[in-house]
Amino acid sequence: MFDTKPGEGQVVDFDQLADSLLEQGQQSSPSAVHGCLSGALAAGAHTEAELAPMVLGQALELQMHGQLTEQVMQIYTSIAASLVDEDFGYNLLLPSDDEEIAVRAQAVADWCRGFLAGYALAVAEVGSGVQGSPSSDNSEILRDMAAMCEVTVDEEEDQDENEVEGSYFELVEYLRFAVLNLHAELLLAGDKPDDEGDGQVLH
Repeated sequence: MFDTKPGEGQVVDFDQLADSLLEQGQQSSPSAVHGCLSGALAAGAHTEAELAPMVLGQALELQMHGQLTEQVMQIYTSIAASLVDEDFGYNLLLPSDDEEIAVRAQAVADWCRGFLAGYALAVAEVGSGVQGSPSSDNSEILRDMAAMCEVTVDEEEDQDENEVEGSYFELVEYLRFAVLNLHAELLLAGDKPDDEGDGQVLH
């Protein structure tokens, strides 16, 4: 259906991050963590890996240490690189396709909530990053994400499995390119963060 799958190419996979979050008693899902880091970067946060725990601490109130800190820093760096990948290598971090569709749909909702939290944090800290309000198209993207925070699947409703799966992958692909579009608007505005230390930094 698509050339890439959710989570493909991630340096830390969904289950690894889920285990680390559980071990440290964190309630956030791996998808919410990934969405939050993606949102911050899409809105103009600096790409420095050390910012990842700070973003999650402020946006999702996550306190972490040890392996979990290392993992989120790796994920942050991976997201930053994928957002400027000419092959559009950015992917959401979601459960395996072997999971029930209801579980995967909940992960999409978690991802959207995380994205909006990270995006709002970065906008508040560094300004819009796009010289004013987002374009009408990107404002619509953010509204769509807000609506998707409530996405669910009624397992009792008689639905064609192929249609449900198709809708799920279309939704994921929409979100994947939505992130790329938001980040592209940032770059076009001339506010691209860099690794030289003069990009936007969260405090």
